[in-house]
Amino acid sequence: MGIASKTALERARRCIRIEREALDATSRSLGREFVDTVRAVEATVAAGGKLVFSGVGKSAHIACKIAATFNSTGISSCFLDPTQALHGDLGLCYEGDLAILLSNSGQSDEILRLLPMLKRFGLRIVAFTGNPKSDLARDSDNLLLYRVKREACPLKLAPTSSTTAALALGDALAMVLLESRGLTRDDFAKYHPAGNLGRVLLLRVRDIMRSGNRLPVARDTVSVQEAILAMTKAKSGSIALVGTKNGKLSGILTDGDFRRSALSGPGFLERPVSQFMTRSPKVIRDDALGVDALRLFELHKIDDLIVVDSSGRPVGLIDGQDLPKFKIV
Repeated sequence: MGIASKTALERARRCIRIEREALDATSRSLGREFVDTVRAVEATVAAGGKLVFSGVGKSAHIACKIAATFNSTGISSCFLDPTQALHGDLGLCYEGDLAILLSNSGQSDEILRLLPMLKRFGLRIVAFTGNPKSDLARDSDNLLLYRVKREACPLKLAPTSSTTAALALGDALAMVLLESRGLTRDDFAKYHPAGNLGRVLLLRVRDIMRSGNRLPVARDTVSVQEAILAMTKAKSGSIALVGTKNGKLSGILTDGDFRRSALSGPGFLERPVSQFMTRSPKVIRDDALGVDALRLFELHKIDDLIVVDSSGRPVGLIDGQDLPKFKIV
């Protein structure tokens, strides 16, 4: 007989609640040891070394994921199988590298056998564990500690809260270092060239902007009526306006500006568009990243964004409605 829906939901919520307790306890316990580990990683990176993660069982999976996260942020990392390490794989370790050894109990035989070998190769050791009194913690140079009162497994056997806390703490370490190194979207995009994430991060404004016949441009001396006709022809909600001498952007007329111009009284269609345009509008360069355009839309609550070249001349237009098509949301 299958489990009742109510029972299933209650058990699921209990599991998540127990794991959340481990995360809260780990967060509260962060202190000097975490900061010292951050400094150790910074020193390793500055010296041209790499991070060597190792673990067995479920800790091995967590170690692999954290190593991948560090790689994705530009910090060279690898996973070292502790058993294979003793049969030749220690060749990937060099003096100056930093070993981060994961073991919830801190008493894993494979990890404890590996530890002195790594020290012999000149690596500093970070004990990544839930047991501050373990042999691993005692024999390491730095300590990365998570706090787990109980596993979410009803049999108290399957690693659940401990792996969740370890993963979160590893992510926290990676993100602290990402911010301290000033990693930019451009930097991040370099490490994610494939897949949807890479495609979105690498899109430039020139790849998503409207141009050619879809970009209405007019002199800022034309009438409101002429500007509206150009907008209508291009099926655009705004028009870029330029000066008569240098062709540089001088303003923008949007649908909102047009509606406000209609309130100025009879004959508004024949009046110069410069009387109603928005001067010094928000713009973006054509070589900027698409995600930077999204940031401007969100920050300034605008519907359209004029794209300019290095000389300040309008070369494109981004309509906020176009962003979902490129999944830049």
